[in-house]
Amino acid sequence: MILYSYWRSTTSYRVRAALNLKGVPYETRAVDLVAGDQTTPDYLALNPGGGVPALRLDDGTILTQSLAIIDYLDATFPEPPMLSGDTTTRAGQLAVALSVATDIHPVNNLRVIGQLKARFNASPDDAKAWMQHWMAEGFTATEALLPDTPAPFSFGDAPTLPDLCITAQAYNAHRWGLDLAPFPKIARVESACLANPAIAAAAPERQPDAAPPP
Repeated sequence: MILYSYWRSTTSYRVRAALNLKGVPYETRAVDLVAGDQTTPDYLALNPGGGVPALRLDDGTILTQSLAIIDYLDATFPEPPMLSGDTTTRAGQLAVALSVATDIHPVNNLRVIGQLKARFNASPDDAKAWMQHWMAEGFTATEALLPDTPAPFSFGDAPTLPDLCITAQAYNAHRWGLDLAPFPKIARVESACLANPAIAAAAPERQPDAAPPP
């Protein structure tokens, strides 16, 4: 398998973590979103949406959209499961994952920031305020959706899909200076995930295309 990924992409982070947890070998092909690699004809032929990640299967099939890719991985490599438990628990797990993937992420990505700067003359401070606002609002909802549990992960003793979505978004929160102190459940989940070697190996700074530290 070949994963088309950008090191800082939170959607790519989710998929890297799922692949690692399942022990599925893959090759990384870097797509530099800042340089505009995603807008080249070759990449758009691969992924018409112009985003990351994309996963090329061994038979040449291309999968896009992180949650669709993880769903494929779960169906093909069922252990460990990314959604688990009874139907009600699974629905709760999916709700938390979607609160990040569909409520927070769409307004917290490079495309939106680019348009804010290009069309509305947003300053760096404006961009930071925008990112912090939508993450704080979204995390408030996510925190409320998370069950009260002494377990380290969001729904038990093993990481599942919501944990991957939360941890990737928490990386973005740190990057943009959002304090996670008001969100203790989210902070607990992130800490547990980063202590898991498979998830830690998916972290942005450990990717082959990661920018060197300043």
